[in-house]
Amino acid sequence: MTTIGIVGAGAAAAAAAYALEDELSDSEITVLEKSRGLCGRAATRRRDDVIYDYGANYVKSDDERVVELLTETLDTDGLVDVTDPVWTFDGAGEVSEGRDADEHKWTYETGLTQLAKRLFSRTDATVHRETRVETLRQDGEDDGSDVWRLEDVDGKRWGPFDAILLNPPAPQTAELLRTAAWDDEIRDELADAIDGVSYRTIWTGVFHYPFELERPYYALVNTDKEHEIGWISREECKSGHVPEGESLLIVQASPEWSADRYDEEPAANLEALAELTAAVVEDERLLEPDWTDHQGWRYALPEDGVDRDPLRRAEESGLYCLGDWVAGEGRLHAALRSGLEVGERVQIGE
Repeated sequence: MTTIGIVGAGAAAAAAAYALEDELSDSEITVLEKSRGLCGRAATRRRDDVIYDYGANYVKSDDERVVELLTETLDTDGLVDVTDPVWTFDGAGEVSEGRDADEHKWTYETGLTQLAKRLFSRTDATVHRETRVETLRQDGEDDGSDVWRLEDVDGKRWGPFDAILLNPPAPQTAELLRTAAWDDEIRDELADAIDGVSYRTIWTGVFHYPFELERPYYALVNTDKEHEIGWISREECKSGHVPEGESLLIVQASPEWSADRYDEEPAANLEALAELTAAVVEDERLLEPDWTDHQGWRYALPEDGVDRDPLRRAEESGLYCLGDWVAGEGRLHAALRSGLEVGERVQIGE
């Protein structure tokens, strides 16, 4: 039996578990996730009858394998395609009609976390939530083989594993490697390469209103990167997310604004974002939401990719990295593709 340990239960990890289960005839997969949820930044919350994706907004149809995964392999019940367009605005808040791009924008009626749930449901993987991995180690066995073990913050040990897959954001992966009990010359080179991946920080505000905001677009995106807001989207454009006659806006601040105000009081940030949003959308009613939510994403979007050479050499020791930062594109489809590819390489190496 091949034993696989996966750190993190993001979209890439779920895709890798699916690929491993599909290819390996005899495997045992253990997933350790630090939070209570699945799918990483593709996160969904529910309040009363409202469902909202407050991290990643949707899956783009930019990868043929991912398109096939969503529309043919996985159950399509509840799959939602947002057909309303994305318009643009500039640093002065001037809104313009966006290009009519022929692309899909997929989520689910019950939110994007369904991606990971549906992928994991097609496997026998055991997912342990609220389990934060603190230590990674490689030990030699009596038969001369090397195995991997993990230890969580409560001191519980997991393993042995024939291979380890690391799905956390690059800075957290690098820290785990730097403190690893792994006597291999590639370790520091690998950690340095991963540490070189820079990220955009995003602070997100969620605003609910007891009225329907009628606009000809699903979302607005700031194209010149000169505005304090980077993105405004309307969750009511997603079937099943917002009851009729209500509106819910997801407002993502610009990386600069987010980094500067990341540790400010949430109430002050929400008030500032509501004012900025009301000005862009040109509706003063948006100054007074009837409820709000928020989330700070310290490592929201990778700015660039990583040197693949040390990653591939680490795979010779049974250690694999996966995620959007490995793909070099901060998109959900890129994370899914990364997971599928890693899952297949682990299988090929066996």
